[in-house]
Amino acid sequence: MPRSTTAGGAGGREPGEPVRTRSRRNFAGSRPVMDDVARLAGVSKQTVSRVLNDNPAVRPETREAVLEAMRTLGYRPSRSARSLASGRTRMLGVISFDAARYGPASTLTAINTAAQTAGYLVSSIALDTADRDTVVQAVDRLSAEGADGIIAIAPQRPVATALARARPDTPMVMLDNGLGDGTPVVSSDFTAGARLATGHLLDLGHPTVWHIAGPTGWTSADMRAASWRETLRDAGAPVNEPLVGDWSADSGYDVGRRLAARPDVTAVFVSNDQMALGLLRALHEAGRRVPDDVSVVGYDDIPEAAHLLPPLTTIRTDFPEIGRRALRLLLTQLDDPEEVGEALERDPVIPVELIVRDSTGTAR
Repeated sequence: MPRSTTAGGAGGREPGEPVRTRSRRNFAGSRPVMDDVARLAGVSKQTVSRVLNDNPAVRPETREAVLEAMRTLGYRPSRSARSLASGRTRMLGVISFDAARYGPASTLTAINTAAQTAGYLVSSIALDTADRDTVVQAVDRLSAEGADGIIAIAPQRPVATALARARPDTPMVMLDNGLGDGTPVVSSDFTAGARLATGHLLDLGHPTVWHIAGPTGWTSADMRAASWRETLRDAGAPVNEPLVGDWSADSGYDVGRRLAARPDVTAVFVSNDQMALGLLRALHEAGRRVPDDVSVVGYDDIPEAAHLLPPLTTIRTDFPEIGRRALRLLLTQLDDPEEVGEALERDPVIPVELIVRDSTGTAR
């Protein structure tokens, strides 16, 4: 049984005397409080508070004595008590856009899971528009709720502009776009992903690679399109104007019908897997076989990508790691702000991976 290390025999117990198991009924009230834990563990209330807030100054044996007392009493600390003790609400805010799509949804799930593990709750606000007033209202609401920090999933450049104008005093981490003021940014390596996709198709002998881009103004779409164009130019391959979709399978189908009607199209890099799904249908309806007639590469590696006909070659984005890293950076800002810069230098962007499946093949 753990022993108390507090001198002075708090609660009538001599130093070193074991914690004795008592019934909850020995304490006043139906629900034990922090004073009860301190009395049973033979420590001060301040020591119990330090244990609850993971203060490293607490000696291991004292920590175990307090935890044993909490287990014996069935004590569960309230958020308000922990907030008063630490000066934090232990609540984090997340602002997200287009939250129904696979990437933002996966990232948000990872943030929630990592926050829960770290002992934080998450208050999430999903926005449909990127206008300044809407963004300011979201920031104000999270600040009013007492969020210790905010993660902004900001895939559109106007979102970053609006956030820069609404910049709160609360610590913040941005995803995809920066504010230009040193605020930490977490991003996938969009440039490398497009280069891998385009290079893979060129290596298969295709004379050039067509592109279905995401909507203009989205950082990921713009960077992928720029990298696709640069890779073709570096290889001396013709560069055709990209066709622009809106991330949906419907838009991939609509623009895909135009590509399917062109016999000179033998390879297409699509800026996300949903639009690639629409392209596959358009090619099928036009009698263009994949990959015999046209090779297709998507982006994101959605769970369904491996089960399409044919299974889709794509660029895998580690959305869970994006969420976890954003959470780690935010907590680093809260606990040790001077370490943030070093953390960003160690891990500047999240790497991507080319997943080769049956939708790509040698050019004929």
